[in-house]
This record gives sequence, structure tokens and C-alpha cells, in this order.
Amino acid sequence: MAGRMVRSCVQTALKAVNSVVGLAGMAVILYALWMLRAWYREVAHLDQRLQVPWFIYTFLGLGIFLCLLTCSGHIAAETANGHCLSCYMIVVFVLIILEGAITVDVFLNTNWEEDFPPDPSGKFNEFKDFVRSNFEICEWIGLSVVAAQVLSIILGMVLRTLGPDLETDYDSDDDAVVPARLPLLRNQSQHGYAEPNTSRRSDSWKLRILDKVRCFWSPDKCFPLALTTF
Repeated sequence: MAGRMVRSCVQTALKAVNSVVGLAGMAVILYALWMLRAWYREVAHLDQRLQVPWFIYTFLGLGIFLCLLTCSGHIAAETANGHCLSCYMIVVFVLIILEGAITVDVFLNTNWEEDFPPDPSGKFNEFKDFVRSNFEICEWIGLSVVAAQVLSIILGMVLRTLGPDLETDYDSDDDAVVPARLPLLRNQSQHGYAEPNTSRRSDSWKLRILDKVRCFWSPDKCFPLALTTF
């Protein structure tokens, strides 16, 4: 009973932490759609072909990936399957490594902007200016997302150690099998030992009838038979 309660608490905590990542993914998708809509408005009156706005589509793909990761995390938390939890933890771990590599490159490399291709939409520069002007808020949001990812890995390891809940199935099987077998055992005991007694009684009754018939037709033989009978 205690193990079931602990498993339920770990599953609920993993779902709650995983929801933080899902909310971040939905926010990224909304921001990417807003940038894409603004960019299409700007280029609607231009006849020339422009390059693909890689920053907008990268942001949109990142948001979709985070939402899919959240769905897979909820499925793994609900089923408590070892393979699902392992795949989920590996993907989150790789994502944390990529986020750490990009963060280290931005803070340690003074020319980190040259590592990215030019953005024709100009939204990349707008995003940099927004982060610089609201650095504290963006820092807390980033740390919260990373902390949620680390906690999801820890809770996933704990849930994988506990394993799925199989006690309910075993209890139901025991309750269903035992009452079904008892009547069968009783019926077999009743029928198995009652049939020889009834056959013996019927044979003795037939012998007595035959003896009486013989005594009626041959009285001289009735006396020896009576002696043997008694």
C-alpha cells in the first residue's frame, strides 16, 4: 500500500514538472507564429524572393519538439514503463547538453553571432535586444525550464526503479480464481465417493431377491442358503 502511494506521488510530480516544459513549448510556438505573421506582412508587398527566415522556423520547431516531449513524458509517467522512461530521460539529457553548449558559447565567445547564419527577417536581432533589455526575467525563465528538465530526469529514474503497479492485477486474479475452484472440488468429492456405495447397495439388494426366488421354487435349498446368508 505504501509503495503504491509513493509511486502515485512520483507520477504526479513528474507530470507537474513535465507540464512546465510543455508550457514553455507552447509559449515558443505562439511567439514563433507571431514573428512569422509579422514577417509575412512585411514581405507581402515585395516582389523579390527572400531567404527562408531560419530563426522563425527554428523557434517554431523547438516549440513543437518541446510539446511532443511533454506528451511522451506524460505517457511514460502514466504507464511507468521502463523503456518509455529510459527514452524520455535520454532525450531530455541530450536537450540539456545542447542548451548548455549554446549558453557556454554565448557567454564565453565574444563573436558568437558569427556562428549563426544571417537572418533575413531581422527577428533574430529583435530577440537579442529583447533578452538584453529583460535579462533578469529571461534568466529566471531559462533557469526554471532547465530545473524542470533536471527534475524530470531525477523523477523518471525514481519511477523507473519503482516499476509499474501490478499489485491490483494479482489481487483480482486471486479473488477470481479461488471461489471458482471450490465448488468444483466439492462436486468432485461428492460424486467421486458416492457412486461406489450406491453400486454396492444395489448389488446386495439383487442378491437378496434372487435368494428369495430360489427358496420359493426349491424349499430344500432354502435352509443352506439361509445359513450362508446369515
